Amino acid sequence: MRQEKKIDCPAVIELIGVEKVFGRQRVLDGVDLRVCEGTTTVIVGASGEGKSVILKHMLGLMRPDAGRVEIFGRDITQASARELKAVRRDFGVLFQNVALFDSMTIFDNVALPLRERTKERPQQIAVRVEELLQMMDLPGAATKYPAQLSGGMQKRVGLARALALDPKIVFFDEPTTGLDVLKSNEIYRLFHHTQAKLGYTAVIVSHDVPKIFKLSDHVALLAEGVIQGQLTPEEFQRSENPLIRDFVETTMGLIYSSEREEAALQ
Repeated sequence: MRQEKKIDCPAVIELIGVEKVFGRQRVLDGVDLRVCEGTTTVIVGASGEGKSVILKHMLGLMRPDAGRVEIFGRDITQASARELKAVRRDFGVLFQNVALFDSMTIFDNVALPLRERTKERPQQIAVRVEELLQMMDLPGAATKYPAQLSGGMQKRVGLARALALDPKIVFFDEPTTGLDVLKSNEIYRLFHHTQAKLGYTAVIVSHDVPKIFKLSDHVALLAEGVIQGQLTPEEFQRSENPLIRDFVETTMGLIYSSEREEAALQ
């Protein structure tokens, strides 16, 4: 079954007919996905469907067997390594396991992309790092090491590092894995706050339904190798597509209360 609705908007990312096969397994079978500028698109689906594979194609870490991956209108599947590096300057990534360097202080973890990819002076870098740590509500954390922080605080550090270069697009791979409900909600509020303040486009791969819906402008279900629908959260919950309906009922129950979920996030 193919996508029931196409999004019409200025796109910063567009996947067109993307196919990917691993051995005998066809993971992506003609994926069409359009990510609108300044919005949050959440990709959901059962484990093993290929959500992270889509993310890796967007990041240029994989090349499709067929189809195109366009970033700001440019097909990165045809880009050279140098051209791809230039495109990635506009990316920020928050990895599932955060990927902080244990032997480096929090300050040095956040400062790393600034030191590697800019010509800013140490004093300028220090000011930027302090701004980011304040934004993440991490006062006094600069001299600590990752092992000294809780899982939720480590996620905040990872987000600070992802935002260090003021990216136009931020990718989140299962951003609340390993966190309890309270910490997950804190992270979601932080995502909402930083995006509202900085205006970046967000792509989130998540299993955390329905809480993730409160962040979403569009929800896209990956099933049977294709995007079954890319819809607003309310449209998604009311979709007549059998695969979307089955996903909603399995993950959210037969009745979903937007009001109750919103109250839980307050």
